[in-house]
Amino acid sequence: MRARPERQFYFRLAAHLGMTVRELLARTSSRELTEWQVYEKVTGPLGPPRADIHTGIIAATIANANRGGKGREYTAQDFIPKWDKRPLTPEELFQKVAQANAALGGAVKRKEG
Repeated sequence: MRARPERQFYFRLAAHLGMTVRELLARTSSRELTEWQVYEKVTGPLGPPRADIHTGIIAATIANANRGGKGREYTAQDFIPKWDKRPLTPEELFQKVAQANAALGGAVKRKEG
């Protein structure tokens, strides 16, 4: 199952739609399955939207109980992923990697020639 992430997706989608994986695959076209995969990537994991909020509240409570009164108080929103962010461009991704590399004391080696 771990080697086949698409199969894991089928189980999530089938549970979300209230059917078995066999029913899902028999009743759903490849195109629609692909659209569901894209939908999940844009909006976040399938399932009740309140689950992210509940988890955020719990995480904020734990973080605030352990912050020792230092710094700002955390909110649930600090722990809820932003699923609908646009993907980074290759240039933006390279810049983030370069920043992380520099922060860790790395150097960029340029190809010669």
